[in-house]
Amino acid sequence: MSNIIRKNYDRVQPSHDYMKYWRVIRYWAKAKYKIGTPDIDMLFFLYSEQIFNKTKFKEFEECMSWDEPRFHRLLKEGWIHIWRKRQGKETTLYELSYKGKRLVNTLYKKLNGEEIGESPQANPLFRHDASYMDKVYRNMIIEMNQFIKQQRHLAPE
Repeated sequence: MSNIIRKNYDRVQPSHDYMKYWRVIRYWAKAKYKIGTPDIDMLFFLYSEQIFNKTKFKEFEECMSWDEPRFHRLLKEGWIHIWRKRQGKETTLYELSYKGKRLVNTLYKKLNGEEIGESPQANPLFRHDASYMDKVYRNMIIEMNQFIKQQRHLAPE
């Protein structure tokens, strides 16, 4: 008689699983807001900083791909704005604009399980003239939305 040792194959559900669709959400954000991945990364960093100076901006920018006009472009396009102008020895301070905060909040909501709209008016990936890659990501958005609805339906109340 032999002893059979049974291994535990029960899967433990991860407690943090919201990055699953990050690539799809990032692609959607880039198409909707006409902004690049490095700029999104910078906005995430600045969102936590709240009020910052140009030195803090440059500090984080060192770990990103080189893009000299990034700061001025984000300022010009309205993603960041001046919080306090330079006065004497005090440096100019900046913060994310309403537009920038709204983008970051929207991305966090999508990562936390909010569905992405599927109407052509709200989502450029659902337009009739979408590129092949847009259509690929459109299909992933549909799949992601179905997964979110299913999770919501199965969640205990």
